Amino acid sequence: MTSTVSTSREILPPGPFGSPNAGASASASASASFGHPQTGFSDVDEIELISVSWNQDYGCFAAGTSCGFRIYNCEPFKETFRRDLKSGGFRIVEMLFRCNILALVGAGDNSQYPPTKVIIWDDHQSRCIGEFAFRSDVRSVKLSRDRIVVVLEHKIYVYSFVDLKLLHQIETLANPRGLCCLSHHSSTSVLACPGLQRGQVRIEHFGLNMIKLINAHDSHIACFTLTLDGLLLATASTRGTLIRIFNTVDGTRLQEVRRGVDRAEIYSIALSPNVQWLAVASDKGTVHIFSLRVRVVGEDSSSSLSTPSQSTELLNHSSSFDTLISPSTGANPGSSLSFMRGVLPKYFSSEWSFAQFHIPEVTHFIAAFGSQNTVVIVGMDGSFYRCSFDPVHGGEMLQQEYVRFLKTVSRPRRSCN
Repeated sequence: MTSTVSTSREILPPGPFGSPNAGASASASASASFGHPQTGFSDVDEIELISVSWNQDYGCFAAGTSCGFRIYNCEPFKETFRRDLKSGGFRIVEMLFRCNILALVGAGDNSQYPPTKVIIWDDHQSRCIGEFAFRSDVRSVKLSRDRIVVVLEHKIYVYSFVDLKLLHQIETLANPRGLCCLSHHSSTSVLACPGLQRGQVRIEHFGLNMIKLINAHDSHIACFTLTLDGLLLATASTRGTLIRIFNTVDGTRLQEVRRGVDRAEIYSIALSPNVQWLAVASDKGTVHIFSLRVRVVGEDSSSSLSTPSQSTELLNHSSSFDTLISPSTGANPGSSLSFMRGVLPKYFSSEWSFAQFHIPEVTHFIAAFGSQNTVVIVGMDGSFYRCSFDPVHGGEMLQQEYVRFLKTVSRPRRSCN
């Protein structure tokens, strides 16, 4: 598999949406422009929601539609930006935090942007600042402040954000879901992706030139996520019954929780910034919250690694990882028959969810943590929920907000990241 890269002469530092980049003078060799937002589209027209995906801090989400894309802020909820086109829609819209840089991949019916090409778009300058062309469809794109990661079905390409030069190529097992995750901490650079064996996750610690292979499940991997610093990994398999938490440095399994007994498709996994909670959304129509028995020292995960030297020392000596993560008393309920562990089937000794929120089973949802013990949920039916949970007693979560941000008229597609 080969890729073709086209770039402008200068990649400028990204700024927030609506703020200018001073000194912008370079012209893109691969010129493409949305121009000004097209008129003639509205929520009463037939708009299909093709994809939804969080930005890196879960404070915003992007919606790819059949006629362009839209950006929404979560707290408070509002649409902050949109682009409508007549050439077609976007299957992938990847944000870079809250700045004006986006990675875009067209839907199959987009006459200008094919699904085999990644466009790096600067919306302030209204132009393409780089593009990557491939021979097969792009499954997903992930962005960090220094890297662009393009995921194909059997291969992952990692590029430098500064000059778009290819840094790494990673072979994977068949990956039609485009599973991949990046850390977003200044002191660590971690990538997680499927390995070459069923149920295996490959962890790349780029700063240390270290690879760790974690045999997470017996079945194929369906979903995973990293903490912001990349030191913890949460995984689920295609069975969808168990979620496991791993140390990405030495591969140790730290905790296992049970979503249920019946097979389910896991749509999303999220870890709270303070690593106290885990959220899981599935096709069973429930978002589950679990209490984690691992704790990161300090107020949040970022306080643990204040300098690159501390991070390097920590990751080079896995024994010191014990000082970063320690067991604590979990609040997840267990079976009343857990005392018969080893005699009854394993699920009788499992940790079950601490809090739950019920949503329609017919729609694909993704969930993430908001502020002050809240969870935000976005659905492929154009719905947005904010709900709160009791951090002491758990139980059924309370709905705090509901917004229908897009009136869709077509069937929802399975494209959540």
